[in-house]
Amino acid sequence: MVLSVVQPVEEQSSSIIDSVFASRYVQDPLPRYRMPERSIPKEAAYQIIHDELLLDGNPRLNLASFVTTWMEPECDRLMVETMNKNYVDMDEYPVTTEIQNRCVNMIAHLFNAPMVETRNAVGVGTVGSSEAIMLAGLAFKRKWQNKRKAEGKPFDKPNIVTGANVQVCWEKFARYFEVELKEVKLREGYYVMDPVKAVEMVDENTICVAAILGSTLNGEFEDVKLLNDLLTHKNKKTGWNTPIHVDAASGGFVAPFLYPELEWDFRLPLVKSINVSGHKYGLVYAGVGWVIWRSKEDLPEDLIFHINYLGADQPTFTLNFSKGSSQIIAQYYQFLRMGFEGYKNVMRNCMESARLLREGLERTGRFTFVSKEKGIPLVAFAFKEMNSSLAFKLSKALRHYGWIVPAYTMPANAEHVTVLRVVVREDLGRQLVEKLLSNVGNALRELIEAPPTVPRITVTLKLRQTGSEGDGAEGSLVMPLTSMNWKQEESDIIHKEVVVMGGKTKGVC
Repeated sequence: MVLSVVQPVEEQSSSIIDSVFASRYVQDPLPRYRMPERSIPKEAAYQIIHDELLLDGNPRLNLASFVTTWMEPECDRLMVETMNKNYVDMDEYPVTTEIQNRCVNMIAHLFNAPMVETRNAVGVGTVGSSEAIMLAGLAFKRKWQNKRKAEGKPFDKPNIVTGANVQVCWEKFARYFEVELKEVKLREGYYVMDPVKAVEMVDENTICVAAILGSTLNGEFEDVKLLNDLLTHKNKKTGWNTPIHVDAASGGFVAPFLYPELEWDFRLPLVKSINVSGHKYGLVYAGVGWVIWRSKEDLPEDLIFHINYLGADQPTFTLNFSKGSSQIIAQYYQFLRMGFEGYKNVMRNCMESARLLREGLERTGRFTFVSKEKGIPLVAFAFKEMNSSLAFKLSKALRHYGWIVPAYTMPANAEHVTVLRVVVREDLGRQLVEKLLSNVGNALRELIEAPPTVPRITVTLKLRQTGSEGDGAEGSLVMPLTSMNWKQEESDIIHKEVVVMGGKTKGVC
């Protein structure tokens, strides 16, 4: 089942692929939506796909995405060398399994997990933070259900409390696994979850409260410590023992290096699990995430499967099974290559680029900022006039220069605020920031300072003389209706008799 269809207008009537340079190898066109009957040379297959991919955007200029778009050549080579290894086959690839375990332990230490031994961290590599959140949510749901069953209480109406600024994967979890999603609405000037309101929404059916370390809307960190303190007080009062999950997809590899004093992780007793995206500020290409639990007690044993058909007992807790090991290897490469010092330097450079971008945008005098100085390297801004159409027009205008800068409206109770957002990754250096600011200035002049363009319609009239030649002769005007009414689907010819002075037979007006 195809869940998304992207078919440009020019392709709607085309069922074949043009081979362009590959025509040196392939003389006949290839079908677009069914498998070709015959094989083609490898050079032709490469050239066809290569040419079509030229129409994609430039990943380096895609400022909408948090996902890493550049890695060192040595790491690229390692990924190619290991992409044919199925990393879940632990018996066949024990070193790959050991490398995954090392990554889990490194991240657990980074997040201050209370580990007695050096190798007893509880966690798993996932396909991005979406799978990680699904696994963490399932663990909370199952643990809550087991407790309710033991107490002889209903266990069919679990809910989870989040802010309205959560990423869509939380809505997916709630819908797919039948958990009510209770969202704390936003308000103008406050675009993250309010811990006070979140704790007020907690009831005996709440499996956890999800806090975000680095909102995708404006990069802001939610106050996890305040949430922990308020929830601890409520737990003592009610006896519910409601836990916290931290969605650190974007901020998990930022906060430990830039804000080590900030308490958001396992230093807070109610934080039972944390997810983080290795393919964001973990500096790995798309396809890797991590979820870490505080202890074995926080991951119900009945969710773990033990298989042996690959040759040995293999405990597994994933939604996906077979997948290449290249992203896991790339994550380990970055940990070894960069170390704490390297990550700290990269994050500082990203924040410096974000600061330069913000200052440049401030100088235009056009924008107000919704991102915070303390958060992930991101600049989110809106027009001071609160003109949503201008935001979308600027986003579109920047595409003409190759930049992808998204414009979007805020969630519930703040929908009237339209924001543009620039994610500052490692590969957005100072030169690119300066070029972006120059292009923003040009786009603003085109949109705001330039006079409005007056539409011009050119109509060609063909005049046919019907009388005798010479001055005073009569003629007829032949006018295609489509030249006067562009909404008309079928071209029609109308004839109007007019007096033509002189022998002029064609005019343009």
